[in-house]
Amino acid sequence: MELSNNHDNKGTIKIADEVVSIIAGIAATEVKGVAGMSGGVTGGIVEMLGRKNLSKGVKVEVGEKETSVDLYVIVEYGERIPEVAWNIQENVKQAIENMTGLEVVEVNIHVQGVNFQHEPNKEEIKSR
Repeated sequence: MELSNNHDNKGTIKIADEVVSIIAGIAATEVKGVAGMSGGVTGGIVEMLGRKNLSKGVKVEVGEKETSVDLYVIVEYGERIPEVAWNIQENVKQAIENMTGLEVVEVNIHVQGVNFQHEPNKEEIKSR
């Protein structure tokens, strides 16, 4: 990806696709209700990636001035999926546009699974 500086011809700026992927991954995992990113379906089982693999589960297409993003996520059980997806789209779009100057033309959300695991709260522990 190359952004050219036409105002004073100082040169060009190149932003690697991996950078846009990492920005999108971080922005997606910041959203309440996202359990993690999905590495895809392997053997019929959805692989959930930790928050350390921030560019995994993210596919970007970067042009000269715009980009599109596909995110593969796992949502926490009990969350409203359309609401979580909308929040991911907004957060990812804003983060990429603010940090890179690229116009985000689309953010596609692919919900790959639901996370049923949760930490027991204090009341559940006391009742045991």
